Amino acid sequence: MDTTRPKEKEREYWLDLLRFIAIFMVICIHCADPFNISPEARANPEYNFWGSLYGAFLRPCVPLFVMITGALLLPIKENTGAFYKKRLSRILIPFLIWSILYNCYPLLTGMLGLDPAVVSETFAYAGPHPSQSLEDTIARLVAIIVSFNAYTVHLWYIFMLAGLYLYMPYLTAWIEKADRFQYKIYGAFWAATLFLPYAFRFTAPDILGRSAWNSFDTFYYFAGFNGYLFLGYCVKKYPLALNTATRYILCAALFSTGYLITYLGFRYMTANPGSTENDVELFFLYCSPQVALMTLAVILFIKPVKIRSKTVRKYLARTTQYGLGIYLCHYFVVGLGYAISQKLSIPVSVRIPFTALVVFAISWIVVHLFYKATPRYARWIFG
Repeated sequence: MDTTRPKEKEREYWLDLLRFIAIFMVICIHCADPFNISPEARANPEYNFWGSLYGAFLRPCVPLFVMITGALLLPIKENTGAFYKKRLSRILIPFLIWSILYNCYPLLTGMLGLDPAVVSETFAYAGPHPSQSLEDTIARLVAIIVSFNAYTVHLWYIFMLAGLYLYMPYLTAWIEKADRFQYKIYGAFWAATLFLPYAFRFTAPDILGRSAWNSFDTFYYFAGFNGYLFLGYCVKKYPLALNTATRYILCAALFSTGYLITYLGFRYMTANPGSTENDVELFFLYCSPQVALMTLAVILFIKPVKIRSKTVRKYLARTTQYGLGIYLCHYFVVGLGYAISQKLSIPVSVRIPFTALVVFAISWIVVHLFYKATPRYARWIFG
């Protein structure tokens, strides 16, 4: 989740709407984990179908957040030191607090005499026999500044976001000096890197200079989420002059093409018993051509939307304020949301979005109550 909060007089509400969509999509993805993670779930035709259907549809969520960050922050106006202090403290302190809470949860359940199955029901990646020992808890806590684990799997995003923040002052320096031709060249090279995971998987892993002693291929230096940062900046600075019909046709074509490739590729990989974890994730990669097409379609579709309702604007702005907090705490609630869905016998076809609605509502209320009760401390807990 990006952590920018535009001032009211400068607010662009289409970005608030886009952020709300992205937050909900992220929660949906995590609510789809019980459908996609275990071999047993993937072997269930109904779970496999709906997990693949929703999972493929939701892939633009993280690229959308990165594009929003680029649209709002690039080019950076502060000096590098001030930018680092403001942005990194905003995410790292809540990151440390929630990392400790998540990693101590198994130990706490053990101290309360609860069965380890409670941990597995809370965290989809915990496995059937999670450890509740003090020793394993300490080992996880020691490692939190360099890695995530089954209890903090969603916090991979914070590591990536911190890297983008470190990189942004240098991207800004280039943006301010480069011309539109250089922008196009950079974008073309970045687009080429999106195809590399498939080249490495389906041709040979050691091409373009990659080898056992070198991980940095020819196009490595143009790769990664920094491309989405730059794309977000470009979409805002150079809006496409399209009439409504052309825009919607273009968005439909981009999204449907990306979606079909993502869905069919993921189904193909999960249908193969010999697929590795990397194979299963191949068509779900955020930095891939089909996901980039879907992401661009969503942002082009939402950009011209005008939001005139003051009530809707208010709650979209509030969700923007709470966004990072919702992201940090929602993973505690996913297991509960899924249990509620099962208890209510929600059909499998709509269980993922229903669970996401429950998780989003609970998380939003929790963050809202904290901000109301203690706004001074809530900012450091929830970002």
